[in-house]
Amino acid sequence: MKVADFVGMFFLARDVTHSVHLNTRSYSKHKALQKFYENIIDLTDNFAEAYQGRNGMIGAITLQSSKKTANVTEFLEDQLEDIEKYRYDICDKTDSALQNLIDEIITLYLSTLYRLKFLS
Repeated sequence: MKVADFVGMFFLARDVTHSVHLNTRSYSKHKALQKFYENIIDLTDNFAEAYQGRNGMIGAITLQSSKKTANVTEFLEDQLEDIEKYRYDICDKTDSALQNLIDEIITLYLSTLYRLKFLS
């Protein structure tokens, strides 16, 4: 996976979660998704800028389309699996600054999944 694809994945997550946020009848799910989509772009921006500061320009961000899924929890779990799978391909394991930024993104996914699974 290229960095442009990695960043594009978070843009897709923002779009999907915002769409589901607007179409849910569950207040707790509505709020959990709102917290996610309001924070994922800032975290993504922090990562992309730091990555470019270290490695140069990423180039055009890959804009992805969503796989067919009616379940936003499964969508986020699948993305989390990809983040954890590709994080060391994106940047070196020893680059603690960039890995820390990925950790912050993972934390947002995990806390959102907690809210979706156990509070809504």
